[in-house]
Amino acid sequence: MSLRDLHDPALVARLQQLLDQKTKPPGSLGRLEALALQIGLVLGTEAPVLQQPQLVVFAADHGLTAQGVSAYPGDVTWQMVRNILGGGAAVSVLARQHGLALTVVDCGVRHDFAPRSGLVFRKVAYGTADSSQGPAMTPEQCRQAMDAGREVAAALPGNVLLLGEMGIGNTSAASLLLARLTGSELADCVGAGTGLDEAGIVRKREVLGRVLERHRSARDPLDALAAFGGFEIAAMVGAVLEAAARCKLVVVDGFISTAAVLVARTLEPLVLQRCVFSHRSGECGHALMLRHLGPDPRTPARALLDLELRLGEGSGAALAWPLLVSACAVLREMASFESAGVSRSG
Repeated sequence: MSLRDLHDPALVARLQQLLDQKTKPPGSLGRLEALALQIGLVLGTEAPVLQQPQLVVFAADHGLTAQGVSAYPGDVTWQMVRNILGGGAAVSVLARQHGLALTVVDCGVRHDFAPRSGLVFRKVAYGTADSSQGPAMTPEQCRQAMDAGREVAAALPGNVLLLGEMGIGNTSAASLLLARLTGSELADCVGAGTGLDEAGIVRKREVLGRVLERHRSARDPLDALAAFGGFEIAAMVGAVLEAAARCKLVVVDGFISTAAVLVARTLEPLVLQRCVFSHRSGECGHALMLRHLGPDPRTPARALLDLELRLGEGSGAALAWPLLVSACAVLREMASFESAGVSRSG
């Protein structure tokens, strides 16, 4: 099903008029005003209220970690899932601080978890296959992971989805997707990930170069997604598409989450109207990815924050959340010149 184009000239005009009539010089709240206008368009109202925000961390393991592309062992994925659910991870702290409902979705973690609050089971397999040896996912597994993301997004309440992820090795998958789907040089797409030293980055680039060549025929976006993985990225693609279809605001975290949006955009370009990019990651490929998601090659998609984050988990999305709340509050609650009895200049 195709998405509806949200660009409603009449609503744009009303929202812009409301912003221009607030007790401030025109445009003086800068990008906060553009954010307010975007949220108003997504929610279809001049008085937007962000309700029951849902921060969802999609988690899965990657077979490619067997090739030494990460500074951490694969077991860290399930250990961090446990930490997130236990309230000790950065995203747990930030979600708690800002009143965000936090859910972890097991899309393919190499571990069996006991049922607990906040954990949703959508396991496709115990991690993807090693993409240096063959496709990370079969086409059916890729579809299953995407469907899982759609189901999760459809079941959650509220009108805002904040994307997060956890998966040792997933910067490699995101780098490969960036290189293949944009035609960028692989060297420009690959960074330190979880903290590789320079020798580790060189090794990672060599491994990913072989993977990219092995799957040179995977040009279609879904073929590339299946070739490079992972389950959590495919699930986020499905979640983005479903949330967009339901006219929910999608708050994108960093490099990995943006890779999912990159794939989703190739399937449905209008998803970008619903996406707010929370921050520009310190991972080197993220700026390049945002550039390819912008309105033209000279204008990248603009992230709200630039804090040199490289964590993932949805931490950047949680940090940007107060800006979205403020944008809505300004639109709804700030007085106009007329209502406040304040004279305009001139």
